[in-house]
Amino acid sequence: VVQLPATLNLPGYVGCLELATLNNDVISLYNFKHIYNMDPSKSVPCARDKLAFTQSRAASYFFDGSSYAVVRDITRRGKFGQVTRFDIEVRTPADNGLVLLMVNGSMFFSLEMRSGYLHVLYDFGFSNGPVHLEDTMKKAQINDAKYHEISIIYHNDKKMILVVDRRHVKSMDNEKMKIPFTDIYIGGAPPEILQSRTLRGYLPLDINFRGCMKGFQFQKKDFNLLEQKETLGVGYGCPEDSLISRRAYFNGQSFIASTQKISFFDGFEGGFNFRTLQPNGLLFYYASGSDAFCISLDNGTVVMDIKGVKVQSSDKQYNDGLSHCIITSVSPTRYELVVDKSRLGSKNPTKGKAEQNQAGEKKFYFGGSPISPQYANFTGCISNAYFTRLDRDVEVEDFQRYAEKVHASLYECPIESSPLFLLHKKGKNSSSPKPNQSKKGGKSKDAPSWDPVGLKFLERKAPRESPCHLSNSPRAIEHAYQYGGTASSRQEFEYLKEDFGEKSQFSIRLKTRSSHGMIFYVSDQEENNFMTLFLANGRLVFMFNVGQEKLKIRSQERYNDGLWHDVIFVREKSSGRLIIDGLRVLEESLPPTRKAWKIKGPIYLGGVAPRRAMKNVQINSVYSFSSCLSHLQLNGTTITSASQTFSVTPCFEGPMETGTYFSAEGGYVVLGNMTVVV
Repeated sequence: VVQLPATLNLPGYVGCLELATLNNDVISLYNFKHIYNMDPSKSVPCARDKLAFTQSRAASYFFDGSSYAVVRDITRRGKFGQVTRFDIEVRTPADNGLVLLMVNGSMFFSLEMRSGYLHVLYDFGFSNGPVHLEDTMKKAQINDAKYHEISIIYHNDKKMILVVDRRHVKSMDNEKMKIPFTDIYIGGAPPEILQSRTLRGYLPLDINFRGCMKGFQFQKKDFNLLEQKETLGVGYGCPEDSLISRRAYFNGQSFIASTQKISFFDGFEGGFNFRTLQPNGLLFYYASGSDAFCISLDNGTVVMDIKGVKVQSSDKQYNDGLSHCIITSVSPTRYELVVDKSRLGSKNPTKGKAEQNQAGEKKFYFGGSPISPQYANFTGCISNAYFTRLDRDVEVEDFQRYAEKVHASLYECPIESSPLFLLHKKGKNSSSPKPNQSKKGGKSKDAPSWDPVGLKFLERKAPRESPCHLSNSPRAIEHAYQYGGTASSRQEFEYLKEDFGEKSQFSIRLKTRSSHGMIFYVSDQEENNFMTLFLANGRLVFMFNVGQEKLKIRSQERYNDGLWHDVIFVREKSSGRLIIDGLRVLEESLPPTRKAWKIKGPIYLGGVAPRRAMKNVQINSVYSFSSCLSHLQLNGTTITSASQTFSVTPCFEGPMETGTYFSAEGGYVVLGNMTVVV
């Protein structure tokens, strides 16, 4: 029994609780696992549908990424007419999410957000298949954590109109057909609906909306979402914590910038966390005339440069996919850099000289800068940044408030750790642990025990070291290769037959314990025509385009069990087939199209080149597959000679230990820029 201090020895709470937050993630108290001294049959939980109907227009609802609302028989409060209209307001920082969905047999309507922009995909039984209305001009970005009014207007049974914040975004004509639905899903739908044959080829995978909604209307009639009997997990209100973006993902071409009252060169302290697999990149940058304050990665070490005075971390490499904390401080006498628990410093050569114009606002950058050509932009995640300010208290930065956001994602952070055999964590000049050191391979006190996007750290399962070392001649599996050394680890093949566009059958063997990763990708230059096999949430996903639509086949079972699996994926014009271990056969097809399907090499295996595939594949699965692939075949012919290879090693059998292995077949590494003084 826990003994509370006297100051907390208070009577138990009497009343109702619904939502709480834990590490900024909203949790529902309806989903409790155990209850104590509560009898719901005697003390009935607070009703959630007592909101006055006249207030429902102003009511906000919170969707946590797994919840949804269902309105049955929407025509009870309005009728489909010459002009049919749906209205809703949304507020979210997420990149992707389902807003509205209607389904009737093989007919459907979906309003969804992809990479922050709206897409309308619908098929009312059209002879030419589904119609795709997309905000191609990028007129209305939705995922800025502000409320946006979205209106869908269907005019004369033949024109779909998308309006955002009372501004026309796009219209699309279609074959004349009435809307064939009576029920509508809001913010998501049950898995059996999303995974149905009708929708699997069109909707993204992790689809449910995360954020706030209000003011749902059909034909200008309000609906209270909490009083709908099938609504699941929707909360009342809009918790501000759920909309704050305390982390950002940068892809090597992105940055974010803000202007605030901060004195960087005098009396300053700031810090942030970062994760990356890349050895070089600009983390933070500020310049005032010829003076600059920057923090960067240089060959895996952290460097702070203030007015030309550099403070650099020790030889430890920080590009290991784990979270690391940086704290910097500037005082009149000293510059100081702390990385995790390592503290370094240098004297301030400008002692006694005050910074000019300290009261003004200063523009600074995270992840890169358009005005610092000497530094490459950062690839990875930055989170939990804070500064001392001149005009307000210290608080964690909300990146949503930053005025400039260039190609940065403020929601997902898909960095996975390096494979075990690419890490080396021993002390300097040491081949075995010292007596007072903890054994390597055990859990580090400072390392995170979980990944915020569900990507597993492979070294967590590493066996502890023992006095016995493994064989110095491990057995490599023939024609099997290990991928995942970097975010774009891959092999490229130029092998494409002339009849590739008509029919192609690929087969491959794979094993992994990772939940996401790219296995196979090929496309044309613009990536309008493409074919891919990737891993998402442990499931295999085979996808290619048929005209403007996407055919998608996803396995029901997860295959990230560390065992070998044989996979065959076949594309034949507008039909696809996925065969796993010769037992499970999944097939899908779409209406044929007359548009030619032309592909230009290379075939990417195990990963893709930077910035490829993001147009067609969810961001978590764009990055390199982390484990082994073998025996790639096209139409029965083995493909063995890669035209280019990046961060790929042989796949070895048996257990592993920490370190880097150089095989007798000629393994080597390329060091970064080195300066030799003679």
